[in-house]
Amino acid sequence: MQPRSRAFARTAKSSKSAKSAKPARPAARVEAARENELSTTVRKMMKQYFKDLDGEKPCDIYDMVVNCVEKPLLEVVMFHAQGNQTRAAELLGINRNTLRKKLQEHGIE
Repeated sequence: MQPRSRAFARTAKSSKSAKSAKPARPAARVEAARENELSTTVRKMMKQYFKDLDGEKPCDIYDMVVNCVEKPLLEVVMFHAQGNQTRAAELLGINRNTLRKKLQEHGIE
């Protein structure tokens, strides 16, 4: 009898190759395109931000960008979850208490 780790490794390899043989789902391709679209938009807007500074020194850029993105993200996810904070937290992959804190910070009911 083979040690468990070798048998498991062989099973894992065969399941990986079976999964990789499947063509990509259309939804996965659309999701990847959206991600690229979001990244492209952020890059474009950040370049414009630095251009618009016109020599001024930037500060707190990270917080500025996170706050600009976080509020609409929370609003859309809460709408999708029909106001259910537990479900919204699951969708976001964060703790429900963290979600509640962020909703309060952004004034979202």
